[in-house]
Amino acid sequence: MEKKFGGTEIYLDKVYDYADCLDNKVSGCCDNCNSAYFKSSVKDGVFLRECGECGMKKSI
Repeated sequence: MEKKFGGTEIYLDKVYDYADCLDNKVSGCCDNCNSAYFKSSVKDGVFLRECGECGMKKSI
């Protein structure tokens, strides 16, 4: 599944890296839908943040 954000395609099944990610226009909010609700997990020393609204994933 994909969505467009400011002309950029967002693939919701991809895990984005924080350093290579889109412009973080609003700190603490999702780059795709601007929600501030996240589900977080840690696996193999990698912190993964998933938006609770749209499902966009970002490794921090």
